[in-house]
Amino acid sequence: MPTYVQHEVLGRIPDVFNAEAIWQTAGLALFARRPLLRDLLERCPREQRGRAATRCFAHVTLRLPQEDVDDDYHLTRGNRARELAETLAALHRKDFGDLLGQDEVRYHVAGADDLAAGEIKVRFGHAVYLPAPGEQVLFDVSASGDGANWHAVCPVYPDQRLALIGDGATGSAAPGWPFGGDGVILLINDGPDAEPVLQVRPKGAFDCVRDARPGHYTVTSRQGKRLLLKVARAGGASQPAVWKPRARDTAPPLGDEATAMPVRRVSAHPGGTDATFAPGARARLTLAALALPRLSRYRGTGVTRLELAFDRTLALAPGGGAPALTLTVDAADALHVATPAGTQPVQLPATLAPQGERALQMNAVPAQLAERYGALVALPQPVAVPLAGQALFGRGSPALAGLRVLDAARCLAGADGLPQAGADRLGLSRSAFLCEAAPHGLLVTRQSANQALYQLDEQLHYVGTLDDQPALLPPGHHVVAGHYVLRYDA
Repeated sequence: MPTYVQHEVLGRIPDVFNAEAIWQTAGLALFARRPLLRDLLERCPREQRGRAATRCFAHVTLRLPQEDVDDDYHLTRGNRARELAETLAALHRKDFGDLLGQDEVRYHVAGADDLAAGEIKVRFGHAVYLPAPGEQVLFDVSASGDGANWHAVCPVYPDQRLALIGDGATGSAAPGWPFGGDGVILLINDGPDAEPVLQVRPKGAFDCVRDARPGHYTVTSRQGKRLLLKVARAGGASQPAVWKPRARDTAPPLGDEATAMPVRRVSAHPGGTDATFAPGARARLTLAALALPRLSRYRGTGVTRLELAFDRTLALAPGGGAPALTLTVDAADALHVATPAGTQPVQLPATLAPQGERALQMNAVPAQLAERYGALVALPQPVAVPLAGQALFGRGSPALAGLRVLDAARCLAGADGLPQAGADRLGLSRSAFLCEAAPHGLLVTRQSANQALYQLDEQLHYVGTLDDQPALLPPGHHVVAGHYVLRYDA
């Protein structure tokens, strides 16, 4: 079996942000106790003729000790990590320019908790791909152990040829992977107009049967261990990936799976048309998602647990009954999901579908919000209220009280396990912001100096932090106040 991913741990690096110490100057490999990055790339070419390399790999990921990455973020806003990636890319182009062809050199630097001080984990190879800035995802791969709770495995991009799925040692980690290091799943992407192909490596390590009706694959080991895999077009319908030995399996794709949050255009009132409505008559403020707070920020309140219960339709169910799904944030900011089948940790991003019909989508928050929030939960059943004139949002305002679904919900618990007051007291001021529908968007003005306000775009990407100066949010953009993610619809 070919080596799809080359990986090595470099040790004894005094400064893990020193590109030259990681790269190794040409000609010094013979005197090194162990190879550094340049020598690894030279020893493992992408293509070769005889003993001569004709192409080299151009995409490289580096993992540094998490503590060093955190310190860099705190002290320099991540500048040293960015400079490391840029310098290594420049050294790569300088030394291997004649072996790159049309490939663009890309480096990515991140942190890892399993590395000791002075260690760096390096990965490159046929199944290592780094997307270009702005490159859109073509396919999303997800895995499930029970068919109800789906967890993201990896995205696949249009120009990405291969993706390796396994226990994480060599490829992308599939949450709940039960097969250890016995083998991996190889996804082959021939472009947007072709169906992806799945193969087992090494051949015969697992059995695979495609179930056309739910649109996923069941991977089973000889010991009876099982995992479900799904390949779906990003933002669209399930993609019927092809299992190589079953080339005739051409079942049609399923219908759309509503795991994203499209911008809703609220229809006009009965009997009216767009031409007869006054400006702002269709304006709505919609609770599209919840931002789960980091409880570690609120230790002084005595809150140690936050629970959000959802019923069978995945609507919030704050009052009694047996929920179909419950999300939990504990005092250490860990996320868990509880269903009738049991409780398990949540790895972001995740798609939770306890009844197999509607799905609850959970994603990581933008980096600029990560100190306050641990996850974004898209609501399958958003709550909307009309906007007429100016409206105040906050704990002390009745105008938009219908959006504050956690106001009276007893979803907080203390160290004694007893429920506490509504969750709105965590991070939401009595007067958070004033808003008013304007001709070109929503005019938002912060009302409390203690209130943290953020603007996100249609895809929930960070746009900016809102202060006391009025800000105009275009239709489809969001404002985050407390744990509420509110979208302006017009």
